[in-house]
Amino acid sequence: MTLRTIDDVNFSGKKVLLRVDFNVPVKEGKISDETRINAALPTIEKVLKDGGKLIIMSHFGRPKSGYEEKFSLHQIKKRLAEVTNTVVNFNGFTIGNEAEKMSNDLNPGEIYLLENTRFFEGETKGDKDFAEKLSKLGDIYINDAFGAAHRAHASTTTVAYFFPPDYRIAGKLMESEIKNAEKVLLNHQKPFTAILGGAKVSDKINLIEQLTEKADNILIGGGMAYTFIKSEGGEIGNSLFEKESIPVIEKIKEIAEKNNCRLILPEDSIIADSFSETASVKTVKSKEIPENWMGLDIGPESRKTYSEIILESKTILWNGPMGVFEMEPFQHGTAEIAKKVAEATENGCFSLVGGGDSVSAVKKFKLEEKISYISTGGGALLEFFEGKKLPGIIALTNE
Repeated sequence: MTLRTIDDVNFSGKKVLLRVDFNVPVKEGKISDETRINAALPTIEKVLKDGGKLIIMSHFGRPKSGYEEKFSLHQIKKRLAEVTNTVVNFNGFTIGNEAEKMSNDLNPGEIYLLENTRFFEGETKGDKDFAEKLSKLGDIYINDAFGAAHRAHASTTTVAYFFPPDYRIAGKLMESEIKNAEKVLLNHQKPFTAILGGAKVSDKINLIEQLTEKADNILIGGGMAYTFIKSEGGEIGNSLFEKESIPVIEKIKEIAEKNNCRLILPEDSIIADSFSETASVKTVKSKEIPENWMGLDIGPESRKTYSEIILESKTILWNGPMGVFEMEPFQHGTAEIAKKVAEATENGCFSLVGGGDSVSAVKKFKLEEKISYISTGGGALLEFFEGKKLPGIIALTNE
């Protein structure tokens, strides 16, 4: 894959149309998590330092049809000006004469923040007319929104084709995400351990299938574990169960065995008699969950087994928590895994954590500085590891 990156270009005097992911949580007018803004700063700073004129576009939330005040990017303007220490212009337009005039009138080193691209129906449809109007705002296109690279939207994909190949560029974050994902997928050291959790096995089937061909160990946790356990004849009470996934699980087990990949399930579970922080709680074997009880975390024996495997690993991919870590009684499995991944990293293992809940868990337990790489991509990262070609990345290549 040949990608042109921002280090290859001097942006002096150029109008740069930059796609970022500023889809950040805002509560009562304040940004509660600036991770995505901070992730875009290296690219923003490079363009501004070169003396480029920066036109930034992003989606924000999921507006249903047209303008909605709560999804306006004007809420980002003040903070963006503070962190970039430059002038940020905002006039509520995304395309058209007013947007073109504002982009043309920019001074070098200034920013023009466009209004939410998703206020336009053409954005999510990848509409060519909408994309062409966006393209008129810049001389060069940069995509730094890895988290949206799996969407063939107008601002992430279609717009790129209105620029010559040498003027379609990957931003610093995009470059870093691809490089680190490829390190795990293609250039990993063994033993390679994947830790997969979350609620639904159906969301991870394609990922698990791909990883059985790469990983030495796949540690399964979260609600998805109980469909695996049921497939082996276990009693899982009221735990999450997806009957329709059983045939695929059987196929995955065969592939894993053929590839000498160990699929490891939690031998014990923390169970509760209701989905509540105040429920009655006990520890049982995962295959012996009583009727009307549900598994909500991996148990102490599972934590011990998983920890030993993690500490022996040279490469780790973690996607999905081990239990309902938002509730104190069911956070211990995820907390222990997070600590062991951090410890393995300190011992020289390369660790990549991706997916919103896993990243939230690492931050909750204040271990983000001890992980090799934390991905900003949820669905995009999953699809990358599933072996899919992401349209937002394909649009940047010269191939």
